[in-house]
Amino acid sequence: MDKRSNISEKIGKRIASLRKEKGLTQEQLAVKINMDRTFVGYLEKGDRNPSVETANKIARALGVKLNDIFKFEE
Repeated sequence: MDKRSNISEKIGKRIASLRKEKGLTQEQLAVKINMDRTFVGYLEKGDRNPSVETANKIARALGVKLNDIFKFEE
C-alpha cells in the first residue's frame, strides 16, 4: 500500500469516527454537506480524498475544527 492510500484511509477512518461520535449516519452527514451518501462512504473507506473545501464542510457539519479531521496516529 502506498503512502497516499494509507493517508486516505486514515482520513476516512477519522471522518467515520467523528461522524459516529456525533451520532450521525452517512446519509445524515451527506445531507449536511450537500453530497451523495455514496461519496461519504468512499471517503470513509479511503477510496476518495476530500478537497479542502469538502473537508471544511465536513468539519463544520460535525462541529469540529478542520484540523481535527487530520488528527490521527502516524
